[in-house]
Amino acid sequence: MKPERENFSLFLTLAFLAAIAFCLPQTFSPAADYPPVSSSCNLRFPLDHASHPDYRVEWWYYTGNLLSDDGVRYGFDLTFFRIRSVPVQAEKLRSRKPSAWRTDQVFAVHAALSDISSNAFLHSENMSRAALQLAGARGREGRFEVFVNGCEAVIAPGLHHLSAKAADFSFTLDLVPRKDPVVHGESGLSRKGEGHGEASCYYSISRLEATGAVTVAGRKKPVHGTAWMDHEFMNDPLGPGLAGWDWFSLQLSDGSDLMIYLIREKNGEYSPVSSGTFVDSEGKSTRLSSKDFRVRVLGAWKSPHSGARYPALWLLEVITLDLRIRIVPNMADQEMQTPGSTRVTYWEGSVRAEGSGAQGRAVTAEGYVELTGYAGPVEF
Repeated sequence: MKPERENFSLFLTLAFLAAIAFCLPQTFSPAADYPPVSSSCNLRFPLDHASHPDYRVEWWYYTGNLLSDDGVRYGFDLTFFRIRSVPVQAEKLRSRKPSAWRTDQVFAVHAALSDISSNAFLHSENMSRAALQLAGARGREGRFEVFVNGCEAVIAPGLHHLSAKAADFSFTLDLVPRKDPVVHGESGLSRKGEGHGEASCYYSISRLEATGAVTVAGRKKPVHGTAWMDHEFMNDPLGPGLAGWDWFSLQLSDGSDLMIYLIREKNGEYSPVSSGTFVDSEGKSTRLSSKDFRVRVLGAWKSPHSGARYPALWLLEVITLDLRIRIVPNMADQEMQTPGSTRVTYWEGSVRAEGSGAQGRAVTAEGYVELTGYAGPVEF
């Protein structure tokens, strides 16, 4: 290529990038500028599977444990984030001319595959503004989808379809709910701090039957297993004075499911707003307060990537359920680093557990643990 053509091509590239930068919001408005989450969320289904675009932060979160036909074990994570950059009233007052690139919503996706049999953790991230069909959330006639640059979650009556594509792995899964959605906290209001508005609207589908395929290094394998779905929307993930959270989702061998949400204060103590939900084998849920359970850390793992030191072995006791189990990561290194999207580094990993339940009966479990705030602040 001649130098003149090279220079012209570079000019066009820079001009294109400058145009995108001009359309992107320069700052994110503070949480106080958005509708407060301070009363009952009044969640209804399937309506509330869809997006809640007036709130600042929202995520749809899928995790699960899979087994291939030839005995290979996998954990998977697929999370979609929606971040509103400008409050509704501020957007209405804008005077800029409309642009195909202009939007007040930014979407990100984190995908991960824990190849447990090979001790390999594969993960990817992507981010895009909700413009020109690159990313977004939409729904019609009971069908809802959220998508970011080739990754998608489609929620239809009786079926959730997931598709994740990355450079070195991909997976497609069909998830059939085996239990109805359960709301957490106070009728769906999950407190994240003791101040006014320091809360989210939060529900889960605690058990879905998964079938599909996983592709690693060009090799595709049919898989089956069990999955968990979370959906949460809020204005700020953490209140002031809080450092992060430790989140546990467990699917027990007796057909019951358990979620424990530990909010950590900056002094290292667990906040009294920490809570949980127990879902029995029939789908009936019971709210757990921080007085109903104890979590003791028995081990730690230091990341060679971020230098963060994470808990890596736990003893969980739910006093009101006579449940006492030991939780073990299926792999040590399941750390997500996301410098190109949310810029939050966190541990998100497949785990297993065993112990005793009611009347001393032996119980096992599989699930996922999320640990945030150990490698830096959680900020969106």
